[in-house]
Amino acid sequence: QVQLVESGGGLVQAEGSLRLSCVASGRSFVINDMAWYRQAPGKQRELVAAVTRDGVTNYADFAKSRFAISRDNAKYSVYLQMYSLKPEDTAVYYCNADIRPGGTWTSRSYWGQGTQVTVSS
Repeated sequence: QVQLVESGGGLVQAEGSLRLSCVASGRSFVINDMAWYRQAPGKQRELVAAVTRDGVTNYADFAKSRFAISRDNAKYSVYLQMYSLKPEDTAVYYCNADIRPGGTWTSRSYWGQGTQVTVSS
């Protein structure tokens, strides 16, 4: 019923920038918190950044000062602007959102399919 689709990943050189996008689609729904996670091969999935519906943000230590999360409620979208990328940022980045579908009173966590970010040295 509700789907999250990421875009914007790719190959970038160290010190470069990328902007990831995630769009939610469905007939009707309410989006609460949104977030970006990442997972590198052989490592646990980890939070990158999160943002509430009202724009309150939270960042992992590695993301502070380099990454910026934002959202556009009118477009049902969340973005992750990444600056000064490092090889250790290489991972699959996943969009996550707590969503209440229309006609329901409870929300659940939805995940996108992930988008690969590769940073070369």
